[in-house]
Amino acid sequence: MTTPFRDDASLTPPPGCPAHGLGTHGLGADGLRRLYGPEAEADPAALYEKLRAEHGEVAPVLLHGDLPAWLILGHSANLTAMRTPSRFSRDSRRWTAFQEGRVTPDSPLMPVIAWQPLCVFADGAEHKRLRGAVTDGLNRVDRRGIRRYVTRFADQLIQDFGPAGQAELVAQFAEHLPMLVMTHVVGMPEEYGPRLVEAARDLMKGTETAIASNDYVVATLRRMMDRKRVAPGADLVSWLMQHEAGLTDDEVLEHLRVVLLAANETTVNLIADTLKMVLTDRRFRAHLSGGHMTLPDALDQVLWDSAPMSLVAGRWATGDTELGGQQIKTGDMLLLGLAAGNVDPVVRPDLSKPLHGNRAHLAFGGGPHECPGQDMGRAIAETGIDILLTRLPDLQLAISEDELTWTSAWLSRHLVELPVRFTPRAKPAGGAVAGAGAVITTPPPPTVAPAVPFAQPGWPTAPPVGATATVTVPPQRRSWWSVLIDRFRP
Repeated sequence: MTTPFRDDASLTPPPGCPAHGLGTHGLGADGLRRLYGPEAEADPAALYEKLRAEHGEVAPVLLHGDLPAWLILGHSANLTAMRTPSRFSRDSRRWTAFQEGRVTPDSPLMPVIAWQPLCVFADGAEHKRLRGAVTDGLNRVDRRGIRRYVTRFADQLIQDFGPAGQAELVAQFAEHLPMLVMTHVVGMPEEYGPRLVEAARDLMKGTETAIASNDYVVATLRRMMDRKRVAPGADLVSWLMQHEAGLTDDEVLEHLRVVLLAANETTVNLIADTLKMVLTDRRFRAHLSGGHMTLPDALDQVLWDSAPMSLVAGRWATGDTELGGQQIKTGDMLLLGLAAGNVDPVVRPDLSKPLHGNRAHLAFGGGPHECPGQDMGRAIAETGIDILLTRLPDLQLAISEDELTWTSAWLSRHLVELPVRFTPRAKPAGGAVAGAGAVITTPPPPTVAPAVPFAQPGWPTAPPVGATATVTVPPQRRSWWSVLIDRFRP
């Protein structure tokens, strides 16, 4: 089963079709609403409000294959599920649907909820051991160093498209910056940043080469671990391998992969959505440029209004319990509705009211599984956006706001493109970056899009993605997990 996207014209319902109004096409046999398919993905926010009106804080829903689950819509109910692992476990092996054999091997849910030896699927002492190693490693990263790297790579990206006087900020800025920075956090050779960016983008977008990209990410991390075993450094790979928790090589590898991909996916969305708001909301831009709203305040507003992940799957009931007025049975699956909880009328009766400095949003989760890299993600987004707006002060949207489009799946919503125009900026020579009346000299940055694939001795060869090869993408872009699943089909 694949997850359709809005940009597939063949799946767009015609005007007047019930799918435009959340009609019966999105209902299962039991009358429960589906969280997948064209109707649900056309307007997730409308679906959440429909469910809230029908069921309150917690709503019964159907996942792929019409498997039942509970979607938590209330802000308070979400926090309860996050903060009480004794009632709502992170161990997906508890799911009744798994135990009854109702989840098929090719289900698109499998890569998201199938149990793995990761801290995100652990509770208690095992969670403390694994999570402690990841948190300790991330906490050792120099925040000032992060900002220097963000500045360096943001400048490089701006230099690349600056002379044109136009750019597409999702593909040319937001989708590159986080991974370029994260390669330094994990201690990879500088020249591998651009290729890893391309592999991560290819993997998450689910192109025909997504499997090769995933293999490349894994092979690169394994090779990195081999190097750090011989010559450790001040980086996340070395710190995880040396941690007193005694992580196995597989545990180190899998946690590195999760950190890289999760940090990239969520931070890309945060950067894109913040830039979109800056460029389309006149009040927002005026407040920001006039000093009445700081960039951290702006990020908080976006984290309330456009959480980088709409849903998090999931939690599993450890026993019969009650939540939000619903009777939850042992082994039931619950989905954390981050986007829905952030617009809960109980905590936000007026959605137009600014939330400057209010960080009670659910975007980073809460409880023992709260996102450990949230400070790093904020630093990357905040610094990157600040550099972009400083270097290109006359940045403006190149199309009307109503022409912007999104792709949606059950877990998240992505801005497709953000085309902009600005006064062309001459590319400075020798690494000098001009902006806002100042000249900042940085070391020569790495090339963001190398002309030919590089291949150092002993390092894995990159998959054929990006500017170095021609990749055929099917008309309907598929979710990356459905592509991965095809690998195991007979």
